[in-house]
Amino acid sequence: MTTADARAQEATHLARTEADPTAPAPAPAPREPEVEPAPFVRLDPESGLLRLDLVVEGVHCAACIRRIERRLGELPFVRAARVNLSSRRCSVAFAGDPEGARAIVSSLAELGYRAVPFDPAKLDGADAAAEKELLLCLAVAGFAAGNIMLLAVSVWSGHFVGMGEATRTFLHWFEALIALPAIAFSGRPFFRSALAALRRGRTNMDVPISLAVILAPAVSLVETIRMGDHAYFDSAVTLLFFLLIGRYLDRRARGAAREAVARLLALRAQAVTRIEADGTMRAVRPESLEPGQEILVATGERVGVDGEVVAGRGELDTSLVTGETVPQPVEPGSRVFAGTVNLGPPLRVRVLAAGEGTLLAEIVRLMEAAEQRRSRFVALADRVARLYAPFVHTLAALTLTGWLLAGAEWHFAMMSAIAVLIITCPCALGLAVPAVQVIAAGRLLRHGVLVKSATALERFARIDTVVFDKTGTLTTGRMALEAIEGGDASDLEAAAGLARTSRHPLARALAAAAGPGPARTGVEEVPGTGLRWCGPEGEWRLGRRGFAASVPDDDRPGAELWFSRPHRPPVRFRFADPLRPDAAEVVAALRARGLALELLSGDRPATVAEVAQRLGIEHWRAGLAPAEKVARLEELARLGRKVLMVGDGLNDAPALSAASVSLSPASAVDVSQTAADAVFQGERLFPVLEVLEVARRAERLVRQNIAMSIVYNLCAVPLAVAGFVTPLVAAIAMSSSSLLVVGNSLRLRLRARTEPAFGPARPPRLAEERA
Repeated sequence: MTTADARAQEATHLARTEADPTAPAPAPAPREPEVEPAPFVRLDPESGLLRLDLVVEGVHCAACIRRIERRLGELPFVRAARVNLSSRRCSVAFAGDPEGARAIVSSLAELGYRAVPFDPAKLDGADAAAEKELLLCLAVAGFAAGNIMLLAVSVWSGHFVGMGEATRTFLHWFEALIALPAIAFSGRPFFRSALAALRRGRTNMDVPISLAVILAPAVSLVETIRMGDHAYFDSAVTLLFFLLIGRYLDRRARGAAREAVARLLALRAQAVTRIEADGTMRAVRPESLEPGQEILVATGERVGVDGEVVAGRGELDTSLVTGETVPQPVEPGSRVFAGTVNLGPPLRVRVLAAGEGTLLAEIVRLMEAAEQRRSRFVALADRVARLYAPFVHTLAALTLTGWLLAGAEWHFAMMSAIAVLIITCPCALGLAVPAVQVIAAGRLLRHGVLVKSATALERFARIDTVVFDKTGTLTTGRMALEAIEGGDASDLEAAAGLARTSRHPLARALAAAAGPGPARTGVEEVPGTGLRWCGPEGEWRLGRRGFAASVPDDDRPGAELWFSRPHRPPVRFRFADPLRPDAAEVVAALRARGLALELLSGDRPATVAEVAQRLGIEHWRAGLAPAEKVARLEELARLGRKVLMVGDGLNDAPALSAASVSLSPASAVDVSQTAADAVFQGERLFPVLEVLEVARRAERLVRQNIAMSIVYNLCAVPLAVAGFVTPLVAAIAMSSSSLLVVGNSLRLRLRARTEPAFGPARPPRLAEERA
């Protein structure tokens, strides 16, 4: 087999096994390694280390991540290793020879994880195929569960009305005809996961689930052959159906997490125009550029590199970096960054960094690193899995052995053991959190809040610090005319005649303030400076200070346009991004509840200071880049703070991912909405308070549900071991405990009579205050 054939086999296996990442890998080709990682190693010019990105199959929980990172960290030449749960991407930085990649892959193989070179296109295709297979398994299990339940109801009713033995057995055979193929088909994700865990000498929650799902229909088939009274095909298929729902929703949630990075990567320019030494133009990929080369950025085109303007003047949409909605002027010597958009005439840019060295690539890395930290919030099922599986196996085996040694019939002993497996199935414990989450999410949805993360409510309930972005979060994100200085309504209407011909954000805000009206003909737009029109009296100008008016700079905060006409003093139109209608009330309410507040923004210090003063936020920082926002959140985390980040800009996406929990308005860019744990609708900021109230009540109900689940097991398990519970009664008891948990969770729909106080009694003091 050639290397190309081996890689083709790997690609086929990846697509085939994504439904369950723990599926065994195909046998490696003779005399050739399973993976040829060396060609995929790249050199990091800054650190001088080699980097390798792999897709690791079989990563499905935080324990897997810790196991992989610990094992790779033991290799003497590895300097850093990080695994991303959502994308299953393993990034390794190592020193030495590129052939060290073979040792990395071999170490992963020894742990039971198969690695292939990271390829986003291949990964997306495999994920789509896996999601499709899970959905098909779910549909088959649901169809079978519905039909078997109809037959089971008839059998249960027959026990009270004297159904004949032949009729009951006939219905049992019908149940078996539907259940056995459905279980064999729909149970594959659990069976493969359990088999893979056993082959590696480990257990997981899929092992007892698989045993119960297999033994219940097996014993039921024996009972049917013997024309017995009871069969439990319905219990096995229904249990499988609900488990598949959870598995499918989990995969969808991971897919949504990957979309944030995919959207950011889509902002990269697919091609840039390189200026050759002889002056000719050539379209190339940004990754092929080297520092010192020059490119041409056309009007409306995204900048594909980090660089410096060599020739040309204009304006850039820099909201990616600063979050500021006002376009920023650029001229020779100005720095530009990948992902920003050229709003003016063509620019000639000298390349300073391209590909993985750009600021946009840094934002992607920040988001993946932050998501990795977030993935360490271990789900409740993962916390109990380590003890649950061996406990249930041991208890069922002891039940079977004990009754056989006591002289009981094998049928009674086996039924008692199966009853233990069924009655200890952690359905109530598994529903303790999701049931509350679903009801809480429904209540929040009615208030315009969409909760996207499975663990968001738990983290919302524990926050003690709220960090706000400014533009689009505390403010509306839309410029509005605030004042006319040195003029009146006639000047507004005259200036609007020019403004209606431009797409500039401030010109559009001026035109909106003036209302509908005619636009002047013959208006010339001077890129990066303003508009001018020659009338009978002379030239009219609308634009920047210095172009439209020769007045000194007074350094007052806010955006502005100047308007000048012959024989009249210049008029200043001052614009502001207005606060949300209830921003002051919400900030005051958060402060009253004992939460510490901060404002982190990429805008100018004067603008940020004005907003902070109006809202009473003492701690604020301005002019921050995305990495600086993340650094501040990490600093707060080191101080033991649980931070809620509320932001909307593309530059806020890494911070939203790095915070303990995050919230974004519906007006935010797609990347921020995807990175956030929840999104709220409307112009008001009140949903921030609603989310915190619901989260606190949800946490109390979750604790109550867990307590009830534990009490259920303490009472039911001894009865099952003692042989007082049949598999049918065990299934009913298991379902009843689930219904009890759901009923308690429904209390969340009722609004509390008093507003709960949450957070500490007083805001935690900042480190600089304590110092």
